[in-house]
Amino acid sequence: MEHHLAVSAERADYLLELSNVVRQTSIGPRGPRSLRRLGLVLRALMDLTGDPDVSVYLVADTSLLGGQREFGDPAEVRRLRGWVAGGLVEEVDDADERILDLARMTGTRVVTGDQYVDHRLQHPWIQGNTWQFLRPEARPDGSVTVVPMDMGVRTEAEISHRMELSALKKQGLLGPSRTPLTEVIMRAWRCPEPRCGLYDLHRGERVLLPRMRRGAPTCELHGVPLADEGPRPAAAQLKVVIGGACVARYTLDEGSEANVGRFPGPAGIALHGLLSPEVAGRVSRRHVAVCARGGTVLVRDVSSYGTRMRGAGRRGVPGRWETLPPGTDRPFRPGDEVELTPGVVLTRSGRRFPAELADAWRTVAAPTAPVPAAAEAPTRRA
Repeated sequence: MEHHLAVSAERADYLLELSNVVRQTSIGPRGPRSLRRLGLVLRALMDLTGDPDVSVYLVADTSLLGGQREFGDPAEVRRLRGWVAGGLVEEVDDADERILDLARMTGTRVVTGDQYVDHRLQHPWIQGNTWQFLRPEARPDGSVTVVPMDMGVRTEAEISHRMELSALKKQGLLGPSRTPLTEVIMRAWRCPEPRCGLYDLHRGERVLLPRMRRGAPTCELHGVPLADEGPRPAAAQLKVVIGGACVARYTLDEGSEANVGRFPGPAGIALHGLLSPEVAGRVSRRHVAVCARGGTVLVRDVSSYGTRMRGAGRRGVPGRWETLPPGTDRPFRPGDEVELTPGVVLTRSGRRFPAELADAWRTVAAPTAPVPAAAEAPTRRA
């Protein structure tokens, strides 16, 4: 296989995420990791191009060799180590980010099975891409083919959820079956080092997630076990979108309620400064009430003109608009949209409450979030 391995991305016909291919159990031999799967993919690329000398540039996570016990053949581990030492494999902490940077800079096609949902904010060119990514697939006879992968368009909520899951994985906060360690994530932590503020909820809007080391939440900087400070306070983020652009963001604490409208009063979210006079005339002084109760965000129509709402939908396709029954609380989930008047929408960011997270984990054992720190009662942040 060595003569197919390029020493630089510029000289390669394809970029290949080796960690992904080696772990793709749907092709090749049984077992969690096998270098023979690379050989099958190389044969597929030769068949696709008609070029017996097709070349690939390999990028791998450092964790690939870190899990050497999962290789069925120790000779494969020695061979892979030789490739790394000889410059035939670029070994990095985050192969996803590196392969995407190379793909963006060179325009070279990528062989992978990953949809890179968690990287789409940094790499928006992935959205809707139908030509640059190839996925290995098994044939009935045991051989492998590579087929173009339609990357589709993912919603902001989907991207945010996947980013959150990736963040948990990096911190060792995923348990069996990729289930987040809720007993750790839903607690506040403090480093015993007096000057360390990495986990202090009161020093900033963002705090780090603890890193699990030897089964204990540990400070990223000082390497010492963290002290449990009790349940993590909840906060949700609301966004005002006018004409398709986010113009303001607000925070909402657990147990609080805010009226949103043209002039809702001192404790509310006033939109008059964001709207043209014509549009403002179609928004009530108090249009909707948004509250956070029991770890759930609710929205209620209190307007004179009526309010519509639609769900986040999936894969970039929103749900249908529905009229909100006046005076009735409705769940307001990440990615949902509440339309006060055409062109003026209130939505939630992808960040979620601890209680919402726990419910989602129980349901799908997937999207999870580093929870933002508590904030003051609704305050405007441009």
